[in-house]
Amino acid sequence: MFKMEVYTSDSSDTESREQKTLDYGRMDLTEITLDDDLHAKKALKTHKDFETLMLNHNRLVQLPASLTKFTNLKVLDLSSNRLVQLPDAICNLPLVTLIAKNNQLTNKSLPKSFMMRSVTLKELNLSGNQLTHFPEQVVELKQLRYFYAGGNKITAISKDIWRMQSLQVLSLGGNLISDVPEVVGSLSQLQALVLCDNLIENLPASIAHLNSLKSLLLHKNRLRHLPKDIIALKNLTELSLRDNPLVVRFVQDIAMTPPSLMECAARVIKVSSIPYGPGILPRTVIEYLQSANCCVNPNCKGVFFDNRVEHIKFVDFCGKYRVPLLQYLCSSKCIQPEPERPQTSGANGYMMRKVLLG
Repeated sequence: MFKMEVYTSDSSDTESREQKTLDYGRMDLTEITLDDDLHAKKALKTHKDFETLMLNHNRLVQLPASLTKFTNLKVLDLSSNRLVQLPDAICNLPLVTLIAKNNQLTNKSLPKSFMMRSVTLKELNLSGNQLTHFPEQVVELKQLRYFYAGGNKITAISKDIWRMQSLQVLSLGGNLISDVPEVVGSLSQLQALVLCDNLIENLPASIAHLNSLKSLLLHKNRLRHLPKDIIALKNLTELSLRDNPLVVRFVQDIAMTPPSLMECAARVIKVSSIPYGPGILPRTVIEYLQSANCCVNPNCKGVFFDNRVEHIKFVDFCGKYRVPLLQYLCSSKCIQPEPERPQTSGANGYMMRKVLLG
């Protein structure tokens, strides 16, 4: 399972950060018990002294009104509660990071605007909720860097997403998205695009314009081909394609059809360096021999004409490779097996897979 969730912090001093953090995580609190405790805390320390408030893994259905007293709050973690509403008042806080994943939020549950007071929101996590469409108010956040909305029921990506020019991570895996709009290709700062576990059949050619893209996760979709210009993504180091018809079909069709007698004979002539020329062979046969292509396998001296294997390497799990790399081989035997490597947590089999396209 891919995980790229970046929780930002302005303070590099751990001790100072801990002093400014109020942690109510995993305390089985309701909004009533939380509100009572927040009022009690005022005698010990004023609300404005806290910059991080952890309310994760409780039983909150709604947020207490006293939350708005944290006038210097930068990070708010509301994950894994039972929230059915994020009030508009939350936008009065100068939040940089808002984490509200794994709740019961719908599109109607969200604030009318996510524009935070005085400080622009940099990270928003709405994963694991009940959103049915891309929250349009999110596209207002022109300085947002990280947006997570995986594990919802979103059916489409907003065509106004091009406005989010600061976006570095867009994570929308585990939704019901069937189409990726062309405007996604205009997100020039995007480094990670997570679209796994959706219903996507095609990618727009504009994906090739994402020059900063390093990670593209597309596993568990309905892809049958990739845009040919995807090879222009020079910074791409991680591409996940497993469980797509693209991969399944190529694996099933791994066997080559036998080469023709003409090709077999021509291969022998080229590999064995048998002399030929006018007066020995017909002109059409000579032209055929001159069209020979060398196998890209450095350990193979073979050639091919019409019959070949199209071979592409791509990264799965947590491997690293510049992809896709398309090669033409004279035989399926020319595919060099990947050496065994120690398995790492969450990776089954080889960290690198090779898939035949043919």
